[in-house]
Amino acid sequence: MSSIQVSKQLLTRWQSWRRRWVYALVSLTVALGLIVATPSPGHAQAPLLELLLRGVQIIQLSTLSDRQEVALGKQINDQLLSSEMRLSNDRQTTAYVDQVGQGLVPYSSRPNLPYTFQVVDSDQINAFATMGGYVYVTTGLLKAADNEAQLASVIGHEMGHIASKHSLEQMRQAALAQGITSLAGLDRNTAVNLGVELALRRPNSRRDEFEADQEGLATLKSAGYATSAMPAFMEKLQGQASLPSILSTHPAVSERIQTLNRMIDPATANSGFGLDSRAYRTEVSSLR
Repeated sequence: MSSIQVSKQLLTRWQSWRRRWVYALVSLTVALGLIVATPSPGHAQAPLLELLLRGVQIIQLSTLSDRQEVALGKQINDQLLSSEMRLSNDRQTTAYVDQVGQGLVPYSSRPNLPYTFQVVDSDQINAFATMGGYVYVTTGLLKAADNEAQLASVIGHEMGHIASKHSLEQMRQAALAQGITSLAGLDRNTAVNLGVELALRRPNSRRDEFEADQEGLATLKSAGYATSAMPAFMEKLQGQASLPSILSTHPAVSERIQTLNRMIDPATANSGFGLDSRAYRTEVSSLR
C-alpha cells in the first residue's frame, strides 16, 4: 500500500472519529440546555444541574425500585412517628398485631417487602399504610373489632394498597398537581413531606379501595381466615352513630360491602379460623 493510500485512510478515520465526538458533544449540550431552561409547572424549581451540585437527592417515582421504596417509606414512617402520632406502649398488643400481620405476608402479592406493623395510640377507629410495607392500626380499631379475622381483614386491605403501589401513584399525581416535580424527578425531602400528608389526610380513590379490598380478601382467604369477617366488620362500623375515620374518607362503603359479598362464596364464608371472639379479647385485654 502506498504512502498516499495510508494517509487517506488515516484522514478518513480521523474525520469519522471527529464527527462522532462532535455529535455527542452537541447532544449533551442540547440535553443540558433543555433541563436547565425548562421551567417546572406551578412553582419555580432549581434545575437538575444545580440540584446535583447542591447534593440534593432526586428520586424518580416512575422507576422507583423496591429497595428505594422501602427506604422512602422508612423516612416517611420516621417523620410520622416524630411529629404526627404516638405509638402504643402496650407490648403485648403490639406483638399480637405484628404476629397477625406477619402471618399474612407470605400470602400477599408482594411478600418480599420487609413489612412493619404498628399500633397507634388513638381512640379513633382507623388504619392506614404507606409505601415500603408500613401498616398502622389504632387502638380504637383494635377495641372495635370482634375477632382476629376482622383485624386481619383490615390489615390485609392496607397491605393491598401497598401491593398495588397506591401511595406511589398518589404521590406522583399530587406532585404534578402542585407543580413540585420536574424532568429530573422529585426532591427526596419534598417526597417525604408529601408522603406524610398523603398517609394521614389523603382519601383513596374509588378504584384504589376496590382494588385493595380485592387484594385483601385474596390474602385473607389464602391465609386461612374466614372471609365473612371483611364485610362483617365494615357493616358493624357503618352502623355506628358517626362514621369512623377508617370509612369516612372512603367512597361508597355500602357498594364495597356488596362487592365483597359477591366475591365470597356463602357456603365457605365462615370456613377458616379467626372468628373466636373470646380468644381475641384475651389477646387485646391489656388495652385500656
